[in-house]
Amino acid sequence: MKLERNQRPAGPIVTGFSGSGFKIDGESTSGGVLLAPEWWRSWGGELSEAALDPLVALRPEFILIGTGAALVRPPRPLVQALEAKGIGVEPMDSRAAARAWGVLRAEERWIGAALMALT
Repeated sequence: MKLERNQRPAGPIVTGFSGSGFKIDGESTSGGVLLAPEWWRSWGGELSEAALDPLVALRPEFILIGTGAALVRPPRPLVQALEAKGIGVEPMDSRAAARAWGVLRAEERWIGAALMALT
């Protein structure tokens, strides 16, 4: 049996962190980011349905919400609005969310992520 290294999942992958942003596929960012299976973009960190609309439009299974250096529960009205559309919400600190993003994308799960900067 020959073991082979897993292929890199399609789409953007978080490859590093800094207090003010992330490194995505080797490119440094400042502030928060939205991640989709086929793209990523800067995000101001606002936890509202309108701010997450680019992800909602993709109809993901769920959205990972990275809340910075520590876990903070997202506003209940936001969670209810997303769940009413059939989209789950998984809040966690941004480091954990970035790791989960990589694992779940390697499984080719159709998800979104909104990651706040660590500071």
